[in-house]
This record gives sequence, structure tokens and C-alpha cells, in this order.
Amino acid sequence: MRELILVGLAALLMFTAWSLPAFGSYPNKLGGTSVSSYYINNAVSETGAANIVATIVWLYRGYDTLGESTILFTAVVSILLLARWKK
Repeated sequence: MRELILVGLAALLMFTAWSLPAFGSYPNKLGGTSVSSYYINNAVSETGAANIVATIVWLYRGYDTLGESTILFTAVVSILLLARWKK
């Protein structure tokens, strides 16, 4: 029974992977052919920043960056607490 479940999950994973669009080709709702082309064409005019990479990380994806930073901080603190507790 366990093998049947694993085979089913593997088949579902393979089907999902083959169903994904090609990397960078997913059209967005903003009129561009991809999200990257929207960032390249509009980042400087919308934000006034000279560095497109920093604009994407801090302005367009700020909440995502904040979440990743929070997760990283929590992981580091947890590891330090576990290392101290083991002694």
C-alpha cells in the first residue's frame, strides 16, 4: 500500500513538473510577455531608482524579503538556543 502511494505521488509530481510553463514565459496581467520584462521596462520610471535589482528586492518584493529575513533570523536564533541547550 505504501509503495502505491509513493508511486502515485511521484506520478503527480512528474505531471505537475511537465505541466509548468517554460521558465520566464508565463504572461502577466500587466500587458508584458513576462514579469521580468515588466520590471525591466517600468522599474526606473515607477520608482526613480537607478538599480533595478535593488528596486525589485526592496520595492516590488519588500514583504517577501521581510518574510525571508524573519524566517532566517528565527532559524539562526533557534539553532543558537538549541546549541546552548545541548551543552
